[in-house]
Amino acid sequence: MMKTKKAVAKRFKITANGKVKHQKSGRRHNLGPKKSKRRKRNLRKPGYLEKGDAEKVLRALGMK
Repeated sequence: MMKTKKAVAKRFKITANGKVKHQKSGRRHNLGPKKSKRRKRNLRKPGYLEKGDAEKVLRALGMK
């Protein structure tokens, strides 16, 4: 049995439909006037990985 990569497990979640969900980058600091309100609002929403990248993550989680 393959061990789960814990760094990957902390960063990604698998949805009920099998998609891989993640947080978008750029939301940690420098949120002042440089980034627009619309950009900051869209950074709150989750991101989903493309099929090829999702397969790599699922393999690291020991699901494939």
